[in-house]
Amino acid sequence: MAGVLSVIRRLYLTLYNWIIFAGWAQVLYFAIKTLKETGYENVYEAVEKPLQLAQTAAVLEILHGLIGLVRSPISATLPQIGSRLILTWGILYSFPEVQSHFLVTSLVISWSITEIIRYSFFGLKEGLGFAPSWHLWLRYSSFILLYPTGITSEVGLIYLALPHIKTSEMYSIRMPNTLNFSFDYFYAMLLVLATYVPGSPHMYRYMLGQRKRALSKSKRD
Repeated sequence: MAGVLSVIRRLYLTLYNWIIFAGWAQVLYFAIKTLKETGYENVYEAVEKPLQLAQTAAVLEILHGLIGLVRSPISATLPQIGSRLILTWGILYSFPEVQSHFLVTSLVISWSITEIIRYSFFGLKEGLGFAPSWHLWLRYSSFILLYPTGITSEVGLIYLALPHIKTSEMYSIRMPNTLNFSFDYFYAMLLVLATYVPGSPHMYRYMLGQRKRALSKSKRD
């Protein structure tokens, strides 16, 4: 029975990784094609649907960690996926005023290259039991450049959206109401921005540690 469950797990994770890989490949293709043909102002419109689908599907990774399908710690997975969902739905989708900014292009290209490498790596690992050494190196080295460009784009887009968040009062809840509860989305986004200050260096150090362990292990093997 355990053997059957192991096969089902591997088949599911292989399929999951390659489907999400295809989604991010589509995001990158449309981003570069649009950037070349019409400029960065139209990149978001071109990638909106595949970006939303690929990024939202990553919520399943939290479930994978919770039920033990993968060994990724929830403490690392949750904040990364949470911040990306905020950008995807709470900023880009919700505030068209920032959709034509060049930071959208740097964001989606940084995200998509990162995820194409990551999902194809795990797709190979689950499907074949191994990945080429160059793929392993890319998986644990590409973040050195792509993480700073992605984080800078995230912070920049949230900052650019702040005036529109404040004037529109979108997602804010004012008193009085039947729930006797208030929520200010503007201050919530300020709090999110503040978390990048300790969170980004911590995550970068965590990934450097992962890189050291993974590459050291590959040399021993």
